[in-house]
This record gives sequence, structure tokens and C-alpha cells, in this order.
Amino acid sequence: MKLRAPELTGRGWLNTGGADITLTSLRGKVVVLDFWTFCCINCLHVLDELRPLEEKYGDQLVLIGVHSPKFEHEADRDALEAAVERYAVHHPVLDDPDLTTWQAYAARAWPTLVVLDPEGYIVASMSGEGHAHGLSVLIDDLIAEHTTKGTLRRGDGPYVAPPAPETLLRFPGKVITAPARPVQAQPTGRQSADDAAASAGAGEHLTRGGFFVSDTAHHQVVHLAEDGETELARYGGSGVFNEPQGLLLLPEEARARTGDDLLVADSVNHEIKAIRLSDGRIRTVAGTGEQLRERDGGGPALHQALSTPWDLAWWHDRVIIAMAGTHQLWALHLGESPELNTVAVLAGTSNEGIRDGAAHDAWFAQPSGLATSADGSHVWVADSETSALRSLSVSNEGFEVTTHVGQGLFDFGHVDGAADAALLQHPLGVTELPDGSVAVADTYNGAIRRFDPSSGEVTTLATGLAEPSDVIVVPGEVDADAHLLVVESNAHRLTPVALTAEAQRIEGDAQQTQRPPSEIASGAVELVVTFTPPAGQKLDHRYGDPTMLQVSSSPEAFLRDGAGKQQGLTRTLTIDESVGSAILHVSVRAAACDGDPDTGEVPEHAACHLYQQDWGIPLVITGDGPRTLTLDLRGV
Repeated sequence: MKLRAPELTGRGWLNTGGADITLTSLRGKVVVLDFWTFCCINCLHVLDELRPLEEKYGDQLVLIGVHSPKFEHEADRDALEAAVERYAVHHPVLDDPDLTTWQAYAARAWPTLVVLDPEGYIVASMSGEGHAHGLSVLIDDLIAEHTTKGTLRRGDGPYVAPPAPETLLRFPGKVITAPARPVQAQPTGRQSADDAAASAGAGEHLTRGGFFVSDTAHHQVVHLAEDGETELARYGGSGVFNEPQGLLLLPEEARARTGDDLLVADSVNHEIKAIRLSDGRIRTVAGTGEQLRERDGGGPALHQALSTPWDLAWWHDRVIIAMAGTHQLWALHLGESPELNTVAVLAGTSNEGIRDGAAHDAWFAQPSGLATSADGSHVWVADSETSALRSLSVSNEGFEVTTHVGQGLFDFGHVDGAADAALLQHPLGVTELPDGSVAVADTYNGAIRRFDPSSGEVTTLATGLAEPSDVIVVPGEVDADAHLLVVESNAHRLTPVALTAEAQRIEGDAQQTQRPPSEIASGAVELVVTFTPPAGQKLDHRYGDPTMLQVSSSPEAFLRDGAGKQQGLTRTLTIDESVGSAILHVSVRAAACDGDPDTGEVPEHAACHLYQQDWGIPLVITGDGPRTLTLDLRGV
């Protein structure tokens, strides 16, 4: 039985020239609904995956973004408009702040894709990323079917491009202090095939100090003078960088050894690039340009795929990478040339959430800001999706992860006080202050917060900022002259903020995401992950079960039985009713291989494809809750 698609209902539309869109107006088109929220790194990956489909199927496909927010700040209309521009969303977007359309389509995860046929019926629903190939196959089938039926309509879609603004910076991401002395030219040495030279960046600028800023939406790195406004040089541009974020000025020894000065986390290209300031040379030092899909990695840096590197720090003679796309921290070891560089996972399993302890067992959720402590004992981490301030340190047992502020994936707010009760909202930047306390760019609260390790207290230094994404200390001639420099990303500028001796205190409200929890029964419950390989592929059982399911919960006591990792796509869980509610963490992967077109069997050397997805599902126990929880890995 076909299911008629519910109407698209929300607060209004973006990218339509002010017009509303109804499902009736979309009849005759294949429609893909992309349920997203702009904090979500997986959602940003899906935006990139969908761009080629938009181009390929031009007048036959309409892509609709349904923005159903997780955080309170994401429900702000102005913030959404800025995000649509920031991430180059070139299709209509429904503003769904109350999750009305989200609930009508029974979405359970960000991102979720729903496919409608030209007659307005739901034909597929799938969660997570990595569905571009399957979508293309499905769209081809729908186009062929409805061309034959006469129900396919070609022609322009409802997208109307907004006017393009012009500013010196556009959604800047990160800032660091530039050297206030000349940088000596280095021997060119061997260069990778993608070496590029910027048109600006001559040595005369290198004596002036100032700041390096990742001009993210302009796809460049900019050298600004000490006033934070006067442009001295630009590096890169489209085709070289793609939404650059974190910056790292290498220490003297590393500069001399590598011939590079400035490292850049090139987020959408999934690479780390290096700039030689003496002549503007830009080259790749880690990454292949492809997004990492496996959960583990390591080895020669130029042969290892990365996943949305967001920030960089120098610690224990290595580069620490905030690998936002896999919820991990990685380490990059620099050799004398990029061919000798190596990378490896340093902390995090790729499960999404808060779990402290040994680095190899720890959980992060989209780490986005890094800062090395002055004494070198640890690295501070702004863990954005858990709204947390965390750290990585070394103990007798190895690397360890500690949470200082933050409670979980769905808990956030603006609350000062004792660190174990204080709340942040999606922080992206962090820096250590001269007194050893920590300043956090509390992005979605529009604030700079301060954590004092000695007292265990959180206070507020500044408010009213437009999505601050990074913060650094600018020293003065005397300590009293020091101030903060904040990247106000949505205001497209750098903003100085006084570094006061006493911080404000905010008595705000604790908040949780509006996403409604799913009801579940207590006792024995069946977890079922459905997976239908795309047309022409099948599960390959030649060497055993090609699937894996990993389950855990926060708190852990919620699951009396059924936690852990094992093969198969079904699991019996035993839920402890005394816990009441929890977050169920589910990770799944399945391998499907191309079948022989004649026999359908998998040949010996067939190409195989890995499908994987993580869910963090809020659950609440009710007396009449269902005893089966079904999730779709690829729900065609």
C-alpha cells in the first residue's frame, strides 16, 4: 500500500523568493526531503552528497531541505538564514522550528532523507549519510517509471537564489596570532601534485604581526593587520580550499624541517594543507580529498582519508586534529616531506556522546575547538554536539579524556555556577587565559564563557555575540592590557572583548532538544535494523556475516542485557524499568557487493560498498510502549 506524503508545514520558507511550496505544486517531480539541522556534521556531509544529484537531475528532481532544529539557537530564523547562506544551500528550505513536519514524517535521526514519487507518495526513507549512489539508482527508476506513465513533469523548480552580500570576511571560522617578525624563505624541495601558489602573501607582510583568519565562506585564509580589519594578504580560494577552519602556526623546529609555516584544516576537502608564507605555496600534507567512511584509520598521511577536520593544535611534537566527522581526535606526525607524514587515531571510538577515561574507549561528539595548555600537560577540547568542555591529557596509563563542563548529547543551556551543573550550547572554540582558566566560544548562546579549574566554577565573560566560533588572547605590553579577540562568525568580523578580572554570572535555564523521545516497553525488546542493498548489490556472505551491530546506553544501567558489539542486524535488549529514560546508542555497518547482472551472484573480485550509521535515540519507558524498535540503515 502506498503512503501519501504529509503536507510540508512550518514557519515559512527560505530560497523561494517569498513563495510557499505545497506538495500539489511539486506534482510531476521526484522530490527528496532532507531533514537536517545546521549543527550536525552528518547533515553537512549529506548537503555535499546531494549537490551532484541536484546538478544531474536538474529539471526532474526537487530537493527540499526541512530544517528541524536540535538546539534552541537553531530555531532562530536569522540564524537559519545565515546557515543556509554559510553552507551554500541552493534549494528551498522549510523552516520547521516546532518539528511539525519532522514528526509528520516520523523522522528519528538527523539527517533523514525521504523520497516522494511524482504522484506524491512516499517511496523511500533513509537515515544518515552515504546514500548518494542508492538515491541515484532510485531516482533513475522513478524517472523511467513515471516517464512511461506520463506523470513526470520537467521544468524549473521552486528555488530562487537570494542576493549575494559582500563583506571583507564571510562566516570566518578560526583565528590565530601571526608572527611579528620575518619568516625566512625555505627551500622548495619536493612538492605534491596539488601545490598551489596564492597571488598575495609576499614577505613584506610577514613583519607586521596581526592575525591569520580562516575566511570560511570565501574559501581563503586571510592575513589581517593588528587592527583586525586591514587586509594584508590572502591565500587560496575556491579550488584550493573548501570551507577552511582551524589554523596552526608550526613551531620553529617543525617549520625548518618541513618548509611549511601554517597548517589549515580544509574541512570540506577532508584534508590538512600547509602554507609557506615566504611565497604563498600551498600543498596537502594529510588526506586524500575523499571522506573517511571506515571507523578506524592510520598510516601514511597522504594515503589516509580524513573526515571534516575542524581544528588543529600542537602538542607533544605532533599536530592534534579535531576530526569532527568521526567524533575523534587524531594525531599527525610531520616528516621532512608530506610523503613521510603519518596519521593515527589518538582518542575516540567514533561513537557519539560523552564517555571519559582511556582515550581509546572515550566518546566525543563533533569536537570543533582545540587549545594546548600553557604548561603542555593537556589539550582543551570544545566538544560541540555534547555542549561540553573536555580535555585530553597523559597519565601513567596513557592518554585520558576528562569532561569538565557538559552533560550529554541533548542537554544544553546557559547556566553558570558549579561546573557539574553548568550548561553550554554548542561551543566551537576554546583558549586558555593567562591565569590558567579557560575561555570558551559558547557559539549558540552568543557568549564567551569562563571555566576556572581551581574553583570548578563557570561564569560568563561576554554576551550578545553573533555565533562566536573562536577566541584567542591578545597580550598587551602589560598583563592589564590583554584582551580577547573573538571571531563573530555570523557578523563576519573579529571583535575585541575586554578581559575583566571578574566575570558576569548568568542564571539561565537548562534546556533539552525538542526532539520527542520514542516510547519503549520495559523488559525484553527487539532491536531490528532493516537494510535493503541498492539495486544490483547484495549482502556478501562468502566469508561470514557482513553486518555488525554495536549497542550501548547513557546511563549504562538502562540496558541490563544486550549491550556490546556483535554480528547481525537484530538484537534482544533487556531494559531496566527503574531507570525510566535514557539515550540508546546504536552503531551499525553492513557490506554489500555488486552482483553479476546475469546470475545475481557476487563474483570473486566484485566491488563492495560499506554502509554505516550511528543513532543516539532518546527513549522513555511507558507501560504500553512497543517491544520492537526498528531502524532503517537504508530504507528503500
